[in-house]
Amino acid sequence: MAATLSRLFEEPIKLSAAGRTDTGVHASGQVVSFTTARSFPFDRLAIALNSALPSDISVRECAVVDANFSARFSAMQRRYVFVILRRREASALLARYAYHVWRDLDVAPMLEGARHLLGTHDFTSFCGVIPDNGNTVRTVAALDVEERGDLLRLHVAADGFLHRMVRTIAGTLVECGADDVTRVATRRPGRAHADGAAIRPAASLYLAGVRYPDGYDSLPSRSYSHRRHDLAQQPLKLPRLPRLRRRSRRWAA
Repeated sequence: MAATLSRLFEEPIKLSAAGRTDTGVHASGQVVSFTTARSFPFDRLAIALNSALPSDISVRECAVVDANFSARFSAMQRRYVFVILRRREASALLARYAYHVWRDLDVAPMLEGARHLLGTHDFTSFCGVIPDNGNTVRTVAALDVEERGDLLRLHVAADGFLHRMVRTIAGTLVECGADDVTRVATRRPGRAHADGAAIRPAASLYLAGVRYPDGYDSLPSRSYSHRRHDLAQQPLKLPRLPRLRRRSRRWAA
């Protein structure tokens, strides 16, 4: 992305990304920002990028934002989705996109385990590498389980995430659904860092959306005609994209 933008604007471009994910993690709602001193036809920026980017990267929309905007530091909330395929047979098509569990998972104990994770806690026991500032306290605003046939989708929204935090949460809830209820106690927030047995593959994880103070949310709109178990007291609303005026040379893609 940075190399393509640098060619389009004929100057070095440095990107700020909303989510810094592990290798192999997908993103359907990533947001990036950058500053440029060059002019460009704004209404054609997404088209120009998609014509030059690799096939595994696609830009949905672009907007001009305030000079102090940062895709990373201006974010209020991030939402991740972890996808599980629960059936006896594996899928050759979904192997790169969903974590395969050969036995059925009971959603009820998964929800019970998830309830302990809602709110503000010290998530040291769900962290891979402790951040440099040592702060492991995060606020999980929503954690729900969506059933769609053989697929389970775990939706997690928080003000921020630690290294491997979502993958460890997913692994812990999978073990709860497989009747290993002891994992809830061993990985309850506030406990010391535990082993990595609960961590699940990165390829099953998606950065689904990022929410900002001006109301913009990069989460794609969806309709829920299937079963969804939402543990958030107040489900997140997806506001309409506001009309942004050009105030600086900073762009978001």
